[in-house]
Amino acid sequence: MTTLYLVRHGETEENVRHILQGHLPGNLTGVGKEQAKKAVSQICDTAFDVCLCSDLKRCVDTAHIMLEDRQDINVIYTKLLRERDWGAITGMVVDKEKGIEMPEDVESLPAIRARARTFLEYVSDNYNGKKVLVISHGFMLRIIQAVHKNVEHKAITPMTNVEIRILDI
Repeated sequence: MTTLYLVRHGETEENVRHILQGHLPGNLTGVGKEQAKKAVSQICDTAFDVCLCSDLKRCVDTAHIMLEDRQDINVIYTKLLRERDWGAITGMVVDKEKGIEMPEDVESLPAIRARARTFLEYVSDNYNGKKVLVISHGFMLRIIQAVHKNVEHKAITPMTNVEIRILDI
């Protein structure tokens, strides 16, 4: 059995402003940096075999903070863990009360589910029986959990910034 420790990146300036970040780099706030520092105590006793991390800046920065004293852990950056590509609406401020019309260039749910499936297969093929720290984005982590449990993503509670969930695969 492989154990995934799923971590959403720290709070970003864009999160605070309700901006659809998608593939934008994102900038951690002071709060986001503190969240990552506090999360260290939750994982300090775990012997990870590897850290798989989104290659987007907000996740890279979170990984650097969380693993600052863990130079023994190899970090592999991957596009598989990127947030959903919001296409033309990337950077848009979102009012959670109103719906948004999705342009055609937004990454579809079937496409992001396929990416999550590919990620889980990659982990199974390369890290079987290992402990893997996974640092990614809220929606992508929700999709990974949904694909693993074979449910719709709406059945998975959204993760808060730097929340850690354990998923055995």
